[in-house]
Amino acid sequence: MAEGAAEGAAEAPAESGGGGDLGAGALERGVAPIKPRYLTTKEQFHEFLEAGGREKPSQETAGGNHHDCDLSEPEAKRIRLEDGQPGEGATEEAAERLEQPQTPKRARGQNKARPHIKPSHYDKNRLCPSIVQESAAKCFFGDRCRFLHDVSCYLETKPADLGPRCVLFENYGRCPYGVTCRFAGAHLGPEGQNLVREEVVPAPPVRNGLDKALQQQLRKRKIHFERAEQALQQLGKGHLPSPTPSATVPEVPGAESAPGQDNCDTQQAPLAPCTGTPPSSPMQTCGPLTDEDIVRLRSCEKRQCGNLPFRRICKRYGADVTCGEMAVCTNLLQGQTSEWALLKRHPCEDIFGVQLEGAFPDTMTKCAELLNRTIEVDFVDINVGCPIDLVYKKGGGCALMNRSAKFQQIVRGMDQVLDVPLTVKIRTGVQERVNLAHRLLPKLREWGAALVTLHGRSREQRYTKLADWQYIKQCVAAASPMPLFGNGDILSYEDANCAMQTGVTGIMIARGALLKPWLFTEIKEQRHWDISSSERLDILRDFTNYGLEHWGSDTQGVEKTRRFLLEWLSFLCRYVPVGLLERLPQRINERPPYYLGRDYLETLMASQRAADWIRISEMLLGPVPPNFVFVPKHKANAYK
Repeated sequence: MAEGAAEGAAEAPAESGGGGDLGAGALERGVAPIKPRYLTTKEQFHEFLEAGGREKPSQETAGGNHHDCDLSEPEAKRIRLEDGQPGEGATEEAAERLEQPQTPKRARGQNKARPHIKPSHYDKNRLCPSIVQESAAKCFFGDRCRFLHDVSCYLETKPADLGPRCVLFENYGRCPYGVTCRFAGAHLGPEGQNLVREEVVPAPPVRNGLDKALQQQLRKRKIHFERAEQALQQLGKGHLPSPTPSATVPEVPGAESAPGQDNCDTQQAPLAPCTGTPPSSPMQTCGPLTDEDIVRLRSCEKRQCGNLPFRRICKRYGADVTCGEMAVCTNLLQGQTSEWALLKRHPCEDIFGVQLEGAFPDTMTKCAELLNRTIEVDFVDINVGCPIDLVYKKGGGCALMNRSAKFQQIVRGMDQVLDVPLTVKIRTGVQERVNLAHRLLPKLREWGAALVTLHGRSREQRYTKLADWQYIKQCVAAASPMPLFGNGDILSYEDANCAMQTGVTGIMIARGALLKPWLFTEIKEQRHWDISSSERLDILRDFTNYGLEHWGSDTQGVEKTRRFLLEWLSFLCRYVPVGLLERLPQRINERPPYYLGRDYLETLMASQRAADWIRISEMLLGPVPPNFVFVPKHKANAYK
């Protein structure tokens, strides 16, 4: 969703500085500087929301000493306990909880005990696909079919509609989910038939889907990888092929003088226009691509977005290049539908790439050849920045930085079988004080990488320090003439401008886009956008509409859209509106204290409670189903 995500989900924001500097420090370390008249306490904040905004505390009370306010971080993070005693600043309520006997819990790591719940009601009383798709032929499953064929029986048990409007019917004149649509009242006839408007507009085709015939061949291992096997044989004999001239990345229109974009590391984004002065004179080179003669970047911004509906939002607000979520090469080679879904590309994504993760040359090279044959992409990226244990312990992600022999074979092998540019995403290193990137960059250039993105943290640091942009600046010379993109801690156009001054060719954005997807517009227009709460709600409404188009408007599609929306809201709540800040801009490592916004919706969007995120989702998707459970990937406050 990714070293992240959108998959995206990134870890909690940093609490302490270090490693780099993109501007002056906060007035109070780690806390966003909000104007005193908007500050409030935790109790008053939640009272205001529970009252529906009708009883707003007085400014004198709300704007009291913000040092006395509870911050929005979870209590376990704010209170340090020693010898079982509450630390300084601990609340009486917390102290009382400590006195109560507690059952010791087994240490499982971050959120490993998170419930993975597949709603059972998806499989109850499901209508047969042949009925939903109005197939003229007999049932696909014949006598073995376990689905319902009686529409009237299905309608008796179907939950009530979630709203009067069906996005698919309004936009395209026909809803493919028919009677199973949770907004079916908009397009069902008196006898339950699916209505179709006279002017049917075909939905824009989403590319890079998995063909059933191809899936069968992959599962039966009947695909032959001639180019990959030839490249692997050469590498096995010690014959190192020279880098293959890669195809030119399509030129990106627009982005004339806007500075580069924020960085975050979740999924990598393709080459995007960035802000910075382009080199004055092109240089003719052979071997690895340079931005002057091949990639032809202008001001560049590398953007990373998560799922396809979210990437559509980013494109609307100025993202020029997008990249799919991290896909595991072995799962792709096995024909897993869920993994191939990460490669899908919307027509609005004019420059699009996919990101692969793997630990071995054979699987990565074969996967690259497979994708080169079967999907439409403008570049392929190797994720050598993923820090999570599941990937690292298998030798993938950041572990490749310490496995230079395998790393070299992967890059050379993939470069030999691809007809599009090959890019690589790395971190500064594995350990906090042992930088490796400056030594790897010249090698990557020699091995055939067209472009490298450097995230300014090590694997060990994760998000606990600021990105080291001074080190990224040193790596620019080591990478030259290969383009180097920077990544880390950009949340405003000032941050982007400072980042571009390090000499990087462009910048990649991930977490910054999750907090404020209009960041791309701010950077291009060189301004702070004091976006209103109603405008932000419209963005969320567009996301839900895109989600219903992508995942479906039946029960399963609605709830999948809701869960992705809730995960996104767990990031959006950390944004502080421009008009409330005492000092601009907000830093990505600054957590907001409790504050009352300029209207009820702005306050609701600032809530860190999952129950309030649910309330926002119900404004857009109707009420949650019974027994709904939501546990954010990077938060402790679950909703049940």
